[in-house]
Amino acid sequence: MRLATVIKKGVGKAVFKHSDMEDLRRVLKGLQDSPEATGVTWVVTDGVFSMEGDLGNLPGLRALCDEFGAMLVVDDSHGTGVMGETGRGTHEYWGMQGKDIDLFTGTLGKALGGGAGGYVAGTQAAIDMLVQRGRPTLFSNALPVTVACSAAKAIETMLNEPERVQRLRDNVAYARKGISEVGFEVLESPTAICPIIVGETSRAISMSNTLLDMGVFAIGFGYPVVPEGAARIRIQISAAHEQEHLDRLIEALRALSVQD
Repeated sequence: MRLATVIKKGVGKAVFKHSDMEDLRRVLKGLQDSPEATGVTWVVTDGVFSMEGDLGNLPGLRALCDEFGAMLVVDDSHGTGVMGETGRGTHEYWGMQGKDIDLFTGTLGKALGGGAGGYVAGTQAAIDMLVQRGRPTLFSNALPVTVACSAAKAIETMLNEPERVQRLRDNVAYARKGISEVGFEVLESPTAICPIIVGETSRAISMSNTLLDMGVFAIGFGYPVVPEGAARIRIQISAAHEQEHLDRLIEALRALSVQD
């Protein structure tokens, strides 16, 4: 989904237009002038938007948050372990420090090994507040020790072996080139998400099923997950893919293009 939100006590939440800093300024200015708005303003965004693979404009968001005294929360579920020179996340891609983001949320179920659960990262004061007041924390069990240890090892591996991030970039470049050469248009993105827009939901699901029969697992997404008429096959590349895997993907897409 391509949603970014401003949350303010007394007025609830408002959604500003995707990657539109002027629209965010309008929303923040309205909250600033509203007598009903009290407390802290929170600007919440994805780091990587999962359906297109485009990025949240974190420098622009940070600048507006500083101007209006707002807190910036980034869900970097699709950026952690992937974006930036060492895979630290979307903020690293933008040349920012971790301290430039007030709160990070993320998952342990994607680049960090496919485990369960997620995390929130921020200042000690913010984390202490969540531990004491956050209902999901208060009323949930802790992660199993095996999952926590697996996640810690995945983070250690990511930090100690940055060549994995470069391998991912190389794989993505190879796959994107191959997808284009066989006649499909893949949305431009610096991420490992390679969406092929096919139009109707029925076509996306049919293509996904055909690809699976060919030994390629790529999910089709349609309305209401994406706008009507913009259904897609979302291909996600991994550093673990070998060239033979990418070639199988490309040849399967070539066969699909001939069928079309």
